[in-house]
Amino acid sequence: MSTALGNETGSRLAVPVAVAGTGMYLPETTVTNQQLAQTLDTSDEWIVSRIGIRERRVLEPELATSDMCVAAARRALDAAGLSARQVDVVIVATYTYDQPLPSTALIVKDALEAHRALALDVNQAACANGVQAVLLAAHLLQSSAGQVALVIAADCASRLTDPQERTTRVIFGDAAGALVLTRSPTPGAGLLGWDFGSELSYGVQIEAGGSRLPTGPRTYADRLHYLKMNGREVWNTATRCLPDSIVTAVEHAGLALGDVTHFFLHQANLHLLGAVREKLGIPAARAPVTVDRLGNTGSAGVFTALHESFDQGLVRPGDTYVLSAIGAGFQWGSLCLRHA
Repeated sequence: MSTALGNETGSRLAVPVAVAGTGMYLPETTVTNQQLAQTLDTSDEWIVSRIGIRERRVLEPELATSDMCVAAARRALDAAGLSARQVDVVIVATYTYDQPLPSTALIVKDALEAHRALALDVNQAACANGVQAVLLAAHLLQSSAGQVALVIAADCASRLTDPQERTTRVIFGDAAGALVLTRSPTPGAGLLGWDFGSELSYGVQIEAGGSRLPTGPRTYADRLHYLKMNGREVWNTATRCLPDSIVTAVEHAGLALGDVTHFFLHQANLHLLGAVREKLGIPAARAPVTVDRLGNTGSAGVFTALHESFDQGLVRPGDTYVLSAIGAGFQWGSLCLRHA
C-alpha cells in the first residue's frame, strides 16, 4: 500500500523562505570506468550504455561523511554571507552516517561551531533524504525562533557498496551538497507546493546491522552489510512515481509544468533521468545532469545539480524550480519553489 503527503492547491507556507546560498564538496579521487573494469566483470562500454556514467568520485579513506558535510556547508554559508553562529538548525541528510551514534549532524554542528543550532539527522530514505530535509527545514522556519536553516545532503556509498559486486559498485559516487534556507521578506517566494509518497519495498536495502539482524560473524561472512539493489524494481517504481509526484507538487503550487524554469531531479542514472523527462515533456536544457561525471551520489545528487545552476547564476529571482528524488523504502518526494 502506498501513502502520500502534500499540501492543498494554493495552500502555501505562511512565512516565505529563500535559498540564500549553496555549496558542494567533491572528493579529490576520481575513479573511471576503465579502473573499475580492472577488478570487476564490466567495461566502459557496458557502464556507459546501461547507466550513462563515465566516472565518479570516491572519498579518501581517512575522511568520513561528516568531513564532506562540513566542507560543503562552509561554502554554502560563505555564498549566503552568513556565519555558522547564525544558524538555528543543522539538518544532515545521509544514509552513510559516520557511525550509528553519536549523531552525524551533531558532529557537523560541532565542527562548524554552530553552537546554538538544533542538530537533526534524516537518514532512512536514502536518496530521498535531501528533499525530505528541505521540507522539514522550511517548516521549522515557520517559527519565529528559526531564522536560518543549514541543510546538507551527503552520501559516501563507496563505503557501503560491495567491491566484488558490479551492479552497485559502478553506479554510486561520493559527494556532498548544502543549502542555506532563510526566512524571506519576498511575498510568493520559497516553498509553494510539495508531494511525498511511499510504499514498503525491500528492493533497496542494507540487511544487517540493525535490531532484526545484528552485526556478527555470519553477517560479515555473508556480506550482508553491503547495499543491495534490485535495479528493475527501482526503475519501475521511479518511472511510475516520480513524474506523478512532480506534477502533483507543481499543481499544488498553483502552476503548470510549463511555468517551471528548472527541474533538479534525482541523479540515479542517465537513462532514468531521460525517462522522467520524456514522460513529463521536459526539455533537456531545463533538467541539468551531474550523474554522468559524478555517479549516483544519493541524496547529494539533487543538491549537486542545484548548486551548479545557482553557482553559474542560472537561477534568477522569480524563477520556479522543482527538486525531486526517490530512495529506499521506497520513499519519494517533490518540492516546487520560487527563488526570491
